[in-house]
Amino acid sequence: MVRSPGPDRVRRHWDRQAAGYDRKMNGAERMFGDTRDWVCRQATGLVLEVAVGTGLNLGLYPAHTALTGMDLSPAMIDLARRHAAELGRAVELRVGDAQRLEFDDASFDTVVCTFGLCAVPDDRGAVDEMVRVLRPGGLLLLADHVVSTSAPLRMLQTVAEVYSVRFQSEHFRRRPLLHVEAAGLTVERHDRFNRGIIERLAARKPVTPP
Repeated sequence: MVRSPGPDRVRRHWDRQAAGYDRKMNGAERMFGDTRDWVCRQATGLVLEVAVGTGLNLGLYPAHTALTGMDLSPAMIDLARRHAAELGRAVELRVGDAQRLEFDDASFDTVVCTFGLCAVPDDRGAVDEMVRVLRPGGLLLLADHVVSTSAPLRMLQTVAEVYSVRFQSEHFRRRPLLHVEAAGLTVERHDRFNRGIIERLAARKPVTPP
């Protein structure tokens, strides 16, 4: 098993990637289909987007939502601020670690993360943090590239991770869905396509009994 780099190294990597990130993602969006819109249109109320990156999702949220975004990379956050200003969208943006969210318990109605958990060293810890800051009855919305349902592609993903995990903290064989289920959330909507590589879900946090 290849060990992920620490948060400081991951931060430096994404700071270097920030300037070309949107251009790089343009080539991947065809694989994602309508996933960003599928995720963002379900958001309501106070919304936290974890690993907001350069803000590619900011223009897709319903107008009535109140947005907060965080990312490990200061360079990404700077670009997200610029994007929000171009959209005329009020967004609170801050630098932070998905594995240790600096928000109180039960702070948000919706928590979102798209194509970000693949690069978090401790993805289960990050999911647990998202659940912690989500209000009872709130919605967790996740999308990512995951381990393929195709055996030949799984082999390629395994080989790719020898380099990608060590040098980019990029994982190809994860399943955030498993962490969501382990956390006790109810999966209300779920979709997986492109030979199982793209997976998206909407899961509800149980309402705490009085």
